[in-house]
Amino acid sequence: MSSSTRWTVAVLAVTAALLTGLVTELRREPAPMRTGPHRSSTAVDAGPDLTALRERAALPPCRVAPGDAGPTALRGVTVECAADGAPVDVAGMFAGRRVVLNLWAYWCGPCRDELRAFAEYQRRVGPAVTVVTVHQDDNEAAGLALLAEVGVRLPTLQDGRRKLAAALRVPNVMPATVVLAADGSVARILPQPFATAEEIAAAVEGRGR
Repeated sequence: MSSSTRWTVAVLAVTAALLTGLVTELRREPAPMRTGPHRSSTAVDAGPDLTALRERAALPPCRVAPGDAGPTALRGVTVECAADGAPVDVAGMFAGRRVVLNLWAYWCGPCRDELRAFAEYQRRVGPAVTVVTVHQDDNEAAGLALLAEVGVRLPTLQDGRRKLAAALRVPNVMPATVVLAADGSVARILPQPFATAEEIAAAVEGRGR
């Protein structure tokens, strides 16, 4: 066999070996992808930490007055106190007090600025009136986050099912404000936004629009 023939045979042998290796690699199944240590591909992210959000919001407790049954329309209505998640007898909480209820939701644009106005109104009016805000959406975490962001620390009820609005026959609008007299009767229902503490004071006293 001549040297040129031997060289041709050698080249063909190397080429055949390379082709065999390539075919073998292509037939192998790809390795499964790793999604990270100790994590299943079906893992579900945990929900919001309400405890941490409540600490950030630092809301006052929902105190219930002893003895008095409170407003007739609200008897038997129980919702959650946003400060700690505990159930609240709403009638008992409002008993013997002149109360201003601010009904709002985290997604309501006018509600955001109005919350600050109600906080300022409460600061000015003092203990003569108790301002309570009512978050009317099931997303409690979003409501707490908004209160923490704007720094409004008023007693707040979590009422995603709108129990208070239904019991007091408040129109289905937000924001809305309800003024309760000390005897539990509904003095005023104000389905309108407020921009300042002065506007709130005038409306609560019957001097508003």
